Amino acid sequence: MWTQIVGKTRMTLAPPLNHWWHVALHVSPRGLTTGPIVHRIGIVEIEFDFLRHELRVDAGGNGLRTRPLRAESVASFYDAFTDLLGALDCAAAISTKPQEVPDPVPFEADHANSSYDPAAAHDFWRILVSTRAVFERFRSHFIGKCSPAHFFWGSFDLACTRFSGRPAPPRKGVISGPAYSHEVASHGFWPGGMGIDSPAFYAYSPPPPPGLDQAAVRPAAAHWHTGLGEFILMYDDLRAAPDPAGALYEFIESTYVAGATLGNWDRAALEI
Repeated sequence: MWTQIVGKTRMTLAPPLNHWWHVALHVSPRGLTTGPIVHRIGIVEIEFDFLRHELRVDAGGNGLRTRPLRAESVASFYDAFTDLLGALDCAAAISTKPQEVPDPVPFEADHANSSYDPAAAHDFWRILVSTRAVFERFRSHFIGKCSPAHFFWGSFDLACTRFSGRPAPPRKGVISGPAYSHEVASHGFWPGGMGIDSPAFYAYSPPPPPGLDQAAVRPAAAHWHTGLGEFILMYDDLRAAPDPAGALYEFIESTYVAGATLGNWDRAALEI
């Protein structure tokens, strides 16, 4: 919920970018950051620092403020963060209803969730750092449109998405409509949910071409998850591999090739 509060602030202050890219957070040397946000006072950057375990709001000439990341309720964090932005003259009015979660409780009313585990936050960030390195290597071999490796706070996943260049069948929804307006091959990491009870890497190609669920992909531990309609590689299986980074690259490359080939992408024009 804390990343949703900060992410919604970026979404409010930043100009809209295609496929909702303006809402995402980015992996930084210390944690997760909004990156520089152009504001009437100049440039603002908000960062979760998972080394010092503090929230940093840098408003340039207007000042720098920090606040410890500690066990407190969502409501307490929201109130303190709002006050901090106001003190730096960069207040932002956001929707306080959480996104993409069941039974959402407005931030200012959420007093139930009040935990913070510094070790878990640090470990999660370390996974994002190592995953991003592989995603950026994968991204470098594609000359078509491709997203950064960025973190979506609604679904809580680090994702990198390639585009075929062709429009996709229209989808309904404020988020899914713009996000999937074109054919994509998307890869990501997320800590679990939707029937997956532990961390996993995923790969999907909406709209899925016929036969994708039968495609051979690597490494051997990767498999098609019928319930999710996508390929899955469990994080624990990757950790057990002799070369985890190499195994992850195999996963994203083989699943991309399967989707792009079956989907008749113009690979010769898109890859180097």
